[in-house]
This record gives sequence, C-alpha cells and structure tokens, in this order.
Amino acid sequence: MNRLFFNDVSLAYPARDRQGVPQLVLDRIKLSIATGEFVVVIGRSGSGKTSLLNLAAGFQEPTGGTVTLDDKPVEGPGAERAVVFQDDALYPWLDARDNVAFPLKLKGVGERERRARADELLDLVGLSAAGNRRIWELSGGMRQRVGIARALAAEPRFLLLDEPLGALDALTRGKMQTFLLGVWAKSRSGALLITHSIDEALMLATRIVVLSPNPGRLAADIASSFAADILAGASPSEVRASPAFKRMQDGLTGLIHADSPEEELAA
Repeated sequence: MNRLFFNDVSLAYPARDRQGVPQLVLDRIKLSIATGEFVVVIGRSGSGKTSLLNLAAGFQEPTGGTVTLDDKPVEGPGAERAVVFQDDALYPWLDARDNVAFPLKLKGVGERERRARADELLDLVGLSAAGNRRIWELSGGMRQRVGIARALAAEPRFLLLDEPLGALDALTRGKMQTFLLGVWAKSRSGALLITHSIDEALMLATRIVVLSPNPGRLAADIASSFAADILAGASPSEVRASPAFKRMQDGLTGLIHADSPEEELAA
C-alpha cells in the first residue's frame, strides 16, 4: 500500500506589496491518502482545494510542514502522481491513441509496445474504436476519457483530479462519474479529486474531506459508502433517492455553508 501524506501542511502566498502580509491559503492540514481510497475534497471558495492538489502534484512547495509519498518528500511532479485537469489538455496534433501513448514515449517505450498499451487503455475507458480519431472529432466527455487514459498510461500510484468533469453538461457528467468510479476501481490506484459538487463527492468518494475557508483548514473527514454500493451493482438513481444519501447531502451542505456570509446576511 502506498501513502500520500500531508503532515501539518501550510501554504502562504507572498504579500502583494512591502507593507502587506503574506496570504495564508492552507493552515496545518494533516491528511493521509492511501492506494485503494478515493478521497474527494470539497469546500467553499477560498478553502484552498486546488492549492492542496497542487501541493500533492508537486507544482507548489508548502510554506510549512511536508508532503510525502511513501515517507519520501514530494519535490516536484512525478509519474507516480498523474494529474487530470478540468481542461483535457490533449495535444490537438496527435490522434487519441498517440495522446494516450505520449507518456510512454517519454519513458522510452518502443512504438509497438506503447501503441498496444494505448489501445488497452482506450478499451478500458470505452473508446476502443476511437484510437485514430483526432481530438477535435471527439465530444467533451470522450476527450476527458482520453485524458484519463493518458494519466493511467504511466501506471501512477495516485490520480490527482482537479474538477475533471466540471465543464461537462449534467447528463454527460452523471455518466462520467460512474465511468470514473469504475476506472479507478480497476486501476487500484489512490485518487484525490477536487470538486464543488456535493452530489459528485457522495457518488465517488470512499472519504469526503471538507475544508473551511480563509484560510483552508480541515473541517471534517467523513467515510462514505455510496461509491461501494454503485460498484456492487446499485444504480446511481437508486443511490441518490435513498434516505441515507439525502441525509448525508443535507449534512454536508450545512457543514460547508456554516457561518457563510450568505447565512449571516439572512440571519
């Protein structure tokens, strides 16, 4: 089992001028994520969700504390931590197969082997017939599937997902949630997903982490079993209609928006 660990991690941005003070974005976050877990982070604007993912990816360094992978400091991006963004960030001059195979090309894998592996991954994400198609020929949901397949090409220990379904329409997003859950289960990797959607968090997470804002602090770390129910065969519509789902949805809504400016104005 691999573990990604935030040990009392803080992040501050420099002051905008000489008289200003640094802006504290994250404050003493202590969080552990293991392979086999799907951890979803939610919270209001200003809670530092994306900053947390950037630290895990090695795009930023913490101001205080440490981020480690298997007890070794994270000192930059690495193939063991694959990132999927809201923008699919695919290469438009390559077809779907070559986009997926690109990380393998960087590792020096031979053309025949990397194309065969790319075809396996395209099959995994339900795009076995799309290998020769150009990126502009694919729908938004299909492009995100190619992006996820590309992230899996390097066999990462952790998938880091920053609002990967946020730009999709509601119908496609619902289908992609089920798809993403199935791909994660087959990959045996750990997952850290950032989202604004409480529904999405409940559908995908084995654990839901709630950050409070300004600065981001760990407000709750809650186990969730709805993803396991879906993987066991329950339909997403049945899960959403269950009293347990609605109770947890209401509880998370209250927790995220507790003491928000909107509620203070309404009081």
